[in-house]
Formats: sequence, C-alpha cells, structure tokens
Amino acid sequence: MSSESHHTVAVTGINGFVGKHLTRELADNHIRVIGIGQEPELNDEIAELVDQYYCADLTNEWPVKSKLDAIIHLAGLAAVGPSFDRPQDYINLNSAMVTNMAEYYLRSGVVKPRFVVVSSGAIYSADQPMALAEDSKLGLDSPYAVSKVLVENMCGYYRKRGLDTVVARPFNHIGPGQLGGFLVPDVISKLGGSDTSIDVGNISTRRDYTDVRDVVRAYRLLATTEHLGHTTYNVCTGKSVLGEDIVKALKVLMNKDGVAIEVDESLVRPNDPLDIYGSSERLREDTGWGPKISLNQTLKDCVDAAL
Repeated sequence: MSSESHHTVAVTGINGFVGKHLTRELADNHIRVIGIGQEPELNDEIAELVDQYYCADLTNEWPVKSKLDAIIHLAGLAAVGPSFDRPQDYINLNSAMVTNMAEYYLRSGVVKPRFVVVSSGAIYSADQPMALAEDSKLGLDSPYAVSKVLVENMCGYYRKRGLDTVVARPFNHIGPGQLGGFLVPDVISKLGGSDTSIDVGNISTRRDYTDVRDVVRAYRLLATTEHLGHTTYNVCTGKSVLGEDIVKALKVLMNKDGVAIEVDESLVRPNDPLDIYGSSERLREDTGWGPKISLNQTLKDCVDAAL
C-alpha cells in the first residue's frame, strides 16, 4: 500500500467531529471513502465526498461486503466523564464493534483490509515520567480507559488470527467543528456571550493538544503506509500547553480581554494530573508524520468556525 495509489477506505463514525475531518483528508488524497454511521443520512458537509454510506449499528453487524483496503475505526462511546455512569455500556458496545468487524473478515472470503483502530492517550497512567511512549505504563483510571484497553487487547488477539490490526493512541485533539464538552469549544461559547466573567474548570493543567487535521493525517498514513514497523502508535505533538494559556489566546482572538475568568470548582475533576504529554517518535519514524498546524492557527480556525 502507498498513499499515492487509489485506495478504498471505510470510516466508521463518519458523521462525528473527527470523521468529517478524516473524510476530507482521505478525499483530498484521492482515496475512495465508504462511510458508516448510526444516523439515517450522511452529514451534508461531507456527502459529496463519500462514495457510499451505510446506516448500521456496528454492535449488531458489519455492513460492508465489498473489498476494502483499510478500515479506520472511529465509532464508539468516546467521552471519559459519562463512562463512570455507564461502565458496562462502554465495555460492551466498544468491544462488540471490533468483534463484529473482525469476525466478518475471519469468516468471509473477502480480502482482509488493514484495521486502524482508534484507542486513546487517556489509557496511560499520568503517574510516571513524561513523555509517554507506547510502552509506558497504562492507567485504567476510568471505564472508558478500560474499554479502550480491552479493544486494544482484542486487536492483539485478531492480529494473531491473521488480521492486520494497528492501534492509534491520539492525545487531546482540537479543531474547528468540535462540539461542546471540551475546553476550547466551551470557552469560545462562553466568551461569545455578553457576560463580564465566565466560569471554567481547572486551567492550571497542561495537556498535549494536536490539531484534528494533523490527527486525521496520521490515521491516513497508518492506513496507507505499506510497511509499518509497529502495531501501536501515539498521535501527539510531544509538548504540553497550559490550559490558562489557551484561554488567554482565545480571549485575544475574540477581543474579549476584559472578560474575567473564574474557576468553578464543580467543573474541576478530582486528582486531575498537572502535566501530560506524549512522544510521537515512533509514528514520525515509520510514516514521516509530524504536526503542521500551529496552536494559534488551530484556535483561530476554531473561533472562525464557531462565529
């Protein structure tokens, strides 16, 4: 495989924040896109870029019977916070999707694609030296993390059964179109009002933020690079940014310098690690990937998309 040939790639969870950016990335590189989602219709923003769309519940079946070069699996329950209230749902649903995909290709005579299964940098323990590499200690600090480790272990099992499974572990990603519930869209939304002060969570922590458009380029490369030297890859910038600095930058971009920032203790997670960042050296060496979009450009694009 190479990124220059005409591939056909299926994207699960195609209607989501990352799925829409991934669709554009694949189409821009002349890759045929097959979309899978739970919504009855494909999102209008990407409809003209997708060759075929399947509305399907992947916890019941794998719908695509035609030949694929790769599957990039984004679908699943993805937020850490709600997983504490729905632990079994996260474990059941996230694992069932992988089972149904993999078992179809084990049992059918169809040529087996490469599976790029998206896990998370949130599975690492924060209580260890930074930068976090792929062999760093795992944390299992939430049902979400438990479900992702289970999915990774399933990839290992199916790899032994002969499937080409690759795990991507993205750290925090941000970009235009991200929905609420995350720092950047939440702050933009609050600054967009007329209040003289806004409430935020803990902005004294540092995190490794990658532009979603750089993240999906990594997924494309993992799906199309013919020979990969490893089976697990971090997707991250390798440096952390203070939450307070992101809020300050958004205030400047939105001409809201006079708005006061107040910490709402109810929004602060207990035992929130002070500093987390990863190493993407393995990804860089095996695919040539590297982040291209500056944080300030990302924030500007987020503001422009939201207003």
